[in-house]
Amino acid sequence: MNVSQQRWVLSGGVGSGKSEVRRLLSELGVRTIDADAVGHSVLEPGGAAFEDVAGRWPEVVVDGRIDRRALGAIVFGDPTALRELEETTHPAIFGMIMTDVEGFQEAVVVEMPVLSHRLEGEWRRIVVDAPVELRVSRAIGRGLSEEEVSARMASQPSRSEWLAAADLVIPNRGSIEDLEMAVVRAQRVISGA
Repeated sequence: MNVSQQRWVLSGGVGSGKSEVRRLLSELGVRTIDADAVGHSVLEPGGAAFEDVAGRWPEVVVDGRIDRRALGAIVFGDPTALRELEETTHPAIFGMIMTDVEGFQEAVVVEMPVLSHRLEGEWRRIVVDAPVELRVSRAIGRGLSEEEVSARMASQPSRSEWLAAADLVIPNRGSIEDLEMAVVRAQRVISGA
C-alpha cells in the first residue's frame, strides 16, 4: 500500500464522536493528529494566526488571549465570518500538519472538524456517523448550549453530505463497546491490514 492510501482525514458533525474515535485509534497504535489542537496553537499569542484574528475580531481578545468560545459564538452564527476565520487559520493549520507528517510512512489519521480540506496529496476521508438527535444530546452534555449546538450544526454539512464524502464510515449510534468494535474493524482498513 502506498503512503497516500494511508493518509486519512477523520471528520463528522459536532457530537458525532470524532475525538473518541481518534482516541481509540491512537490506543490501537495509529498515529493521530488533532487539527483542532493545532488550530488552538495558531490562535495563541505569537501563533501564526493570532494577530490577524485579533485584528479582525478585537472583541474576542480577553487579557491578551483569544477567547475561543466568544469567537465561536460569532463565526458559527455568520457564514461569512466563519469563511474569513477559516481563510485566516487553515493555511497555518494545514501547513503545520503537513510538516508533521512529512516522511512518515505509516498510517496517519488527522481529526478535522470540517468537510473541505486542503491537505496536500491524496487523503481519504473517514466519517463518524451518528443520528442528529444523539449528536445534539452529546454536544449539550459537553457543555454547549442548545443555541450553540444549533448554530454549529447549521454551519456544517448535512448528515447526507458527510456520508457522501466518506471513503470509510464508522457508525457511532450505540454503546462505547459497539464503537470500539467498529474502530477495530476500521483500523484494519486504515492501516492496510
